[in-house]
Amino acid sequence: MKTRVVVGMSGGVDSAVAAYLLKQQGFDVLGVFMKNWDDDDNTDHCTARQDFLDVLAVADVLGIEVEAVNFAAEYKERVFSYFLAEYRAGRTPNPDVLCNAEIKFKAFLDDAIARGAEYIATGHYVGKGTDATGRATLLRATDANKDQSYFLYRLSQAQLTPALFPLATLPKPEVREIARKIGLPNAAKKDSTGICFIGERNFREFLERYLPRDPGDMQTPDGRVVGRHQGLMYYTLGQRQGLGIGGQKDANDEPWFVAAKDMATNTLVVVQGHDHPLLKRLTLVAGQLNWIAGTAPDPGKAYTAKTRYRQTDAACRITRLGTDTLELAFDTPQWAITPGQSVVLYDGEICLGGGIIC
Repeated sequence: MKTRVVVGMSGGVDSAVAAYLLKQQGFDVLGVFMKNWDDDDNTDHCTARQDFLDVLAVADVLGIEVEAVNFAAEYKERVFSYFLAEYRAGRTPNPDVLCNAEIKFKAFLDDAIARGAEYIATGHYVGKGTDATGRATLLRATDANKDQSYFLYRLSQAQLTPALFPLATLPKPEVREIARKIGLPNAAKKDSTGICFIGERNFREFLERYLPRDPGDMQTPDGRVVGRHQGLMYYTLGQRQGLGIGGQKDANDEPWFVAAKDMATNTLVVVQGHDHPLLKRLTLVAGQLNWIAGTAPDPGKAYTAKTRYRQTDAACRITRLGTDTLELAFDTPQWAITPGQSVVLYDGEICLGGGIIC
């Protein structure tokens, strides 16, 4: 009998081509569409219905079975509740990181195993290897512009070992070309962006449904009030747009940026200029650590790290490493290091893991 692999299919071209490639390799492929959000089924912001129709159309071309699974309850419990708690505390979480660890490679993995699968697969742009001890390693994708290892750093050996990533070595244009050649109906479908449950809607308006406004002062570091904010949870460090404080009298014309949040006084600290010293830091502390190998990296080695997805790798060293606390020092100052976001460590092409910035 063929080896069964369950492919997480989103309606996008990446997971569709992943399913095609696995079928070409001789696997028994079952597509599963994950529905993770129920609250906006009847609005223009929720694309789940159309996405599922796209999955069905792709499955028809590929000649594979497809099923829909509802993980909305698990998503609310494991991801969305954390998302709200972090914003309420003034931090800026990355729900996609948690969704991968808790839904796509946990709830989905459990469901796939129950269906008799030996492997799961996704359309993520990452690679997988094996180290000298036989442990699975997470690798950067060949297409550096699409590499998504940053979002998968919280995976464990139990989650990574049964995972397949068919797009590991393919550049995105080639993926679209494959889709076009085999006649997939979503070959030109636009990539999804942003947080899945927010979609294309205004982020602040969405957050206000769960976290009511709590206005306060916007102040410069020396205490001068320059405006009013609508609630600290609506802003993130380094934010420039939406502050509404341009054209201050007797001020220079450089743009304003969020530099800090004072939760005790409900004050948003703002500064002028992208290169203001308060926006740059040489060190960070992170908690909630996860190391993909199951063991922490060697503190004596040199590594690189990302403190946000689209950031260029920054050379760093570990200055303190505990069971669940990491301190990093960078060779050059890093811009707008943001509590709640993830710092992810790399040893060359290998993604080691990381933690949540404190």
